[in-house]
Amino acid sequence: MRKSHPVRRAVLAGAATVSGIVLLLSLKPASDSGSASAAGGAAPPVAAQSPQGGRGAGAGTVTGDAARTQYGPVQVRVTVSGGKITKAEAVQAPKGGQSDRVTADAVPKLNQAAVAAGNADIDAVSGATYTSAGYVKSLQSALDKAAAAAGSAGQQEPGGAGPGTQVLTGDAAQTQYGPVQVRITVSGGKITGAETLQAPKGGRSDQVTADAVPQLNRAAVAAGNADIDAVSGATYTSAGYTQSLQSALDRAGG
Repeated sequence: MRKSHPVRRAVLAGAATVSGIVLLLSLKPASDSGSASAAGGAAPPVAAQSPQGGRGAGAGTVTGDAARTQYGPVQVRVTVSGGKITKAEAVQAPKGGQSDRVTADAVPKLNQAAVAAGNADIDAVSGATYTSAGYVKSLQSALDKAAAAAGSAGQQEPGGAGPGTQVLTGDAAQTQYGPVQVRITVSGGKITGAETLQAPKGGRSDQVTADAVPQLNRAAVAAGNADIDAVSGATYTSAGYTQSLQSALDRAGG
């Protein structure tokens, strides 16, 4: 019986060693899982990745107001450098169900169009009328904020002497379907840019506005005055646009 004691001691020692190893291994997963959780939560949402309202020389990132649409809010953020839009992105867009497909198709096209145009005068994407209208509205508010942050430099330049540049906002013209208000940029005595700050909205007006406003803006720049043709199917909006455009031109001093 005494000869079996060393064997028993060896068995007990081995069991203790195994228990110790198991105990050590059991402590490690908790640490790994905490690291994985931290890594998973490290990436901020898209909307928080870049600063807003930069104050560099002629550069800044500005987020427009969220525009409500029938399918959900649309919100645009732009980066402006040297007076030009260098980047545009949708911080919010309709989602869920069919909206996911529409958003995935329309938003990249709208972003590209904003950079290419350099303003909010962009065409609606086919099949995404409401998203396009909301995008344009939020884009315009972002550009308004960028202009305000720049101290409305254009408005401070003298309009009487030399090839000064002026940014002029016309009076809001009341129409049967809502107000229309136009803002223009005049440089060297010519209209170099035209934007619509207000236009009829809600119901069928959203579609009419999305179609008519870009055409009216282009016509104003091409004509250089308020003598522009009405857009077919948007008689009241066209009349209000012309009235507000003329009041902006009157402020330019003829």
